[in-house]
Amino acid sequence: MFEVILTRRKRFGWRWQVCDQSGKIFADGFERTRPSAKYQGERALFFLLSQAYLRNRSAASSEDQRRP
Repeated sequence: MFEVILTRRKRFGWRWQVCDQSGKIFADGFERTRPSAKYQGERALFFLLSQAYLRNRSAASSEDQRRP
C-alpha cells in the first residue's frame, strides 16, 4: 500500500512524498503550490504502480514462453 504525503514548507512551498506503509520513501519532490504538489505526488504514485504492473506482466509473459 502506497500513500502520497503533502507537507507545507515555510518558504519553499509544498513537499510531496510517495511512501509505503513502513514509511520508506519511493519518490519525493517540492512544488510551489499545493495543487501542483498533489498532482506531482499522484503522478509519481501512478508511475510506480504502472511500472510494477508492467514488470509483473512482462515476467508472466516470459514464464509462458518458457513452458513447453
